[in-house]
Amino acid sequence: MYVAVKGGERAIDNAHAWLAEERRGDTSVAELSLVQIREQLALAVNRVMAEGSLFDPDLAALAIKQSRGDLIEAIFLIRAYRTTLPRFGYTLPVDTGAMACDRRISATFKDAPGGQVLGPTFDYTHRLLDFKLAAEGEAAEAPTSAPRTEPTPHITEFLQGEDIIEREPMSEAQPGDLTREPMAFPADRSVRLQSLTRGDEGFILGMAYSTQRGYARNHAFVGELRIGTVAVEMEIPELGFAIKIGEVELTECETVNQFKGSKTVPPQFTRGYGLVFGQSERKSIAMALVDRALRWKELGEDNLGAAAQDEEFVLSHSDNIQATGFLEHIKLPHYVDFQSELELVRKLRREAAEAVEQMAAKEAAE
Repeated sequence: MYVAVKGGERAIDNAHAWLAEERRGDTSVAELSLVQIREQLALAVNRVMAEGSLFDPDLAALAIKQSRGDLIEAIFLIRAYRTTLPRFGYTLPVDTGAMACDRRISATFKDAPGGQVLGPTFDYTHRLLDFKLAAEGEAAEAPTSAPRTEPTPHITEFLQGEDIIEREPMSEAQPGDLTREPMAFPADRSVRLQSLTRGDEGFILGMAYSTQRGYARNHAFVGELRIGTVAVEMEIPELGFAIKIGEVELTECETVNQFKGSKTVPPQFTRGYGLVFGQSERKSIAMALVDRALRWKELGEDNLGAAAQDEEFVLSHSDNIQATGFLEHIKLPHYVDFQSELELVRKLRREAAEAVEQMAAKEAAE
């Protein structure tokens, strides 16, 4: 056993060394720096921060480099590192209405109060390969523009003024903390939103798409999508007031969905909500659609049996770290388990063959 263990250790060490060599690639090519990853692969960095639940662009860039661009592996690294950090306390809720917006659009109002800001987006590109990028030349400079610094009101506030959209449900209960307490069902909305914001983008996108195709009848309008930086504030007991401790970039999406109403309440639009670290438009919109689908019970709607309406299904399978761990553990040695299965199959085959022989002998005797 000692020889086998040492042989296994040497094989693992060699695998690690080979991985490091493959990560570096051709040494005649300049090594990719963390600054390059952070600045030029910003959307990948944003995804790692969002699903890793840690806002730190430098660490996210390091994780992407270490994982050779495997974003789920990078998210795993960030989550693991995050668990080693001490918890000093909780910050105050961020005020997205005071966001310094780089991008702010509405699909419901052309002349949105406060104006629309297209910002940096792929929405209006032709989706054709730009071979000029292969020439490694300097990018053309964009016209000088600064993010909005004045408060930008939310579109839904204007609908709310006419009382034609539901008021955001408020609760006095302390929001749950998914990083400190295990998931329990039924989950309240604060926990559901935490789970969705750190869920796998592809899974959330698939669930959202299913609602648009009729599985949950969730046709929505993007009331507002905004991207920008917000101040993070924390109350300091020794001071007796809150101070700004930093800024984070966020993407926020509010959807306006189909009506609800009753005999006593006139029809109103309903809401879906998404909030994600960094510039993560697709994720925030998908999150808002799934959030709305999961609210069927509190809105008094029928459960149509759609996957996106099944809270336990969505929240239990959206986490790519849990999914990856369970999926990839089958690569590890299962020699004993397989041998027991193999012996069982052999036994069943022997018994089946004996039964056939006995049947044949009985028929011959008759």
